[in-house]
Order: sequence, then C-alpha cells, then structure tokens
Amino acid sequence: MAKMRIWSLVFLFVGAGLWYSTYTLVKTNDSETEWFPFKLGLDLKGGAELTYKADTKQLKDTDVVDSMAAVRDLIERRVNTLGVSEPVVQTEVGRNGDQRLIVELPGVTDLNQAIQTIGATPFLQFKIERLTAEKEKILAEIKKYQEIQSKKGDLKGIDMSLLVQDPYYVDTELTGRYLKKAVLEFNQQSYEPVVSLEFDADGTRLFGEITKANVNKTVAIYLDNQVISTPVVRESITTGKAQISGNFTPQTARDLVGRLNEGALPVPITLVSNQTVGALLGDEVLAKDIWAGIMGTLIVALFLILWYRLPGLIASISLAIYVALMLAFFRLIPVTITAAGIAGFIMSIGMAVDANILIFERTKEELLGGHSLADAIKEGFARAWLSIRDSNISSIITAVVLFWLGTSLVKGFALTFGLGVVVSMFTAITVTRTFLFSFRIKDSSVTKFLFGHGLTK
Repeated sequence: MAKMRIWSLVFLFVGAGLWYSTYTLVKTNDSETEWFPFKLGLDLKGGAELTYKADTKQLKDTDVVDSMAAVRDLIERRVNTLGVSEPVVQTEVGRNGDQRLIVELPGVTDLNQAIQTIGATPFLQFKIERLTAEKEKILAEIKKYQEIQSKKGDLKGIDMSLLVQDPYYVDTELTGRYLKKAVLEFNQQSYEPVVSLEFDADGTRLFGEITKANVNKTVAIYLDNQVISTPVVRESITTGKAQISGNFTPQTARDLVGRLNEGALPVPITLVSNQTVGALLGDEVLAKDIWAGIMGTLIVALFLILWYRLPGLIASISLAIYVALMLAFFRLIPVTITAAGIAGFIMSIGMAVDANILIFERTKEELLGGHSLADAIKEGFARAWLSIRDSNISSIITAVVLFWLGTSLVKGFALTFGLGVVVSMFTAITVTRTFLFSFRIKDSSVTKFLFGHGLTK
C-alpha cells in the first residue's frame, strides 16, 4: 500500500506539473488558441528590434552609466504602453565606444507605431546665455564659413568645432533627468496655457544656482533641441519650480505635460537601425527546438533503460519529473523562452542524467564489492554526492557569471541552464533516491541483474 501511495503521488505530481506547464490559457483570436503558451523571445515570436545611439558628449564620464540606466528605464516605461509582453531594453557600448540602446519588442507588427512611441519621449534642457566674447567668435566663424561657401573657396582655415555650437546659449547640467512632475496651467492674465515644472532635490539645487548666477538674463528652455521659451530671470528661484510658455494650444500643452510626466530623457537618442523578425521564421525555429528536446530526452531515456535496466527506468521517470518541474517554473517565474534558452534547457537535461549515471555506477561498484543491494544503493548515493555537488556548483557558477556579464541572448541561456542544474540536483538526489528505497527489493541474482550487476567486469 505504501508503494502504491508513493507511485500515485508521483504520477499526480508529474501530471499536475505537465498540465500546468502546457495548458493553454492565452487565446490569439476567437477561434484559435496558442499551442505553446509560454512567453517567447523575439527570435521565436517575431517582432521588432530597434537600435538607438545616445549622445553623451555633454556628460561627465562618471555620469554616463547612470544616465544610460535612466534612459533604459524610461524607454522601457514607454514601451510598456504598446502592450508588449516581455520587452527587452538594454544598453551596450558600440565598437566606436558610443553608447547604444537596444529595444526588442516581441510580437510588435506596427514598427512605425513603436518608433513613434519611443521617439515621442522629449529631451528637456535648460541653457544659459553664452559670454559675449564667445558669442562673437562663433558668429564671426559662421559668417566667415558662409562667405567662403558662397565663393566655393578652401575651408581649411575654418574651425569646424565652432560651427556646430549654439552661438547664443551654452548647456547646463539641468535636464529633464531631474524633473519631478509637469502640470498644465493657464496664465491668469492672458489665459494662455503654460506648462509648470517641478524639479526633484538635485534639480532644485541646480535651478537655484542657474537663476542666481543669471539674474536679468535669459534662460533658454529647449525641448528636443528646439528653443520653446526664453524667460528672463528676475530673481533667484530656490523653490525648484519653473514655467514653459510659448505658442501652445490647450491640447499641445496637455500632450507635452503627459510626455514629460512619462519621462523626459536625460540624454538625446537617435534611431540608427531597425529590423523585424518574421513570425513564420520564429515558429519554424521553435518547432525544431521543441522536437530536438523531445527526441533528445527520449533517446537518453532509452539509453538509461537499456544500459542500467531498472535504475535506468527510475531515472527516466525522475527525468520526466524534472522536465515537468522546469516547464512549470518557466510559467511561474515567468521565463522568456528564446532559442538560446531552449538550448540551455536541453543541456541541463544532460546534467540531470549525469548525476544519475554517477549514482548508478557507484552502486554497481558496491554490488561488485559484495555489498547487499540496500547497502550498495546507500553507499552509491553517499559516494556519488561529492562529485555531483562539485560538478553542479561549478556549472552554477558558470551560469551566474554568464547571466551577470552576458548579452540578452546569453542571459537566456544562462538562466535556463542554471535553473536546470539546480532542479536536476533535486530530482537526481531526492526523487531517484526515494524511488530506489521505496522498492525494498530483497537480494537475489535477478534483482542484482536488474540493478546492473554483471555489466561491469
């Protein structure tokens, strides 16, 4: 009866895991359901990938990492408005040392809408008047350049670095990065819509320093590199509040407030490339990967049964439990499945089998040494544990390093592989051990043969 209860619990557990991990919950339309109900990555589900280049020239080297992290968070918030499941937004350094932002949007079919939504995030800047000497120098250089251009003369004597600078205003540290909130208001005299800004603690300090140093001067407010307001500073402002006025209609002012509150970028970004991955290609890759996993698991199970006999059969059942647990974890966490992630999962199956092989080989050695079947199983687990522990810990360390330092594709592989190694230790040591000791088979030539005795000389 005890054995029946154990086996009933096992089949119930495996059945529940398989049901939960494969049951379809998401419908694609009214008449069709999704056949693989997991969160799929861009390479399997299809979608769009956008690459942006960030302009960090005005930032200090120590501020670049924090600013790019802020850009990533803000863009991710913007992307979520598209209803994209599991978008991937990450930063990387290009070959030329430039900062780049990679946006992966699984399932997105309207590429123009995605570009428009991401690009709608405004870049807010506050600039102060340039010194008169610097202004005159830049304007003189621009005039000289225009004269030479009109005569089609030689431009060797032109300082090109001056031509790209704003002759009237210079940048400050105060940008939309320090914006706390924006509010739509109306001027009490002209009834024109204005946008009121409130900065956070650092922004309040910076704004106070700027206004204190520029009393009776203008401070230009730039939005997406365009001047929208040049108010005159009458006194130092330490409250951390400012106003943007201009040729706003109530609707455009309301839109600007919404965009600013959703997140003004700390640095400007420019779209440099975009590409789409077709859903048909993704379906083909997914089908091949799934069949590869199924065939690989079946072949491994067949090898275990033929070579290790009864322990091999138990290991195959343990392997089925392992697969059910992994698929259930993929749904629970949830894990975004990519082609690399499936590869990591399949490799972890090999790690799960490796632990069982070590245990069975140790058990056979103990049987050959004259031990009883029960003692041989007990010693086999005890002696194999140290090797299993050390090999699995080294694999987990590798997975952690890959996840920490790798790109998104490598992280998908590392996550499924590392999770698989951890689960495989549980199934190999706990599940297989419980099954083997539950039989309580008496010593005989038949039972020893079933446990692999005689396979090794």
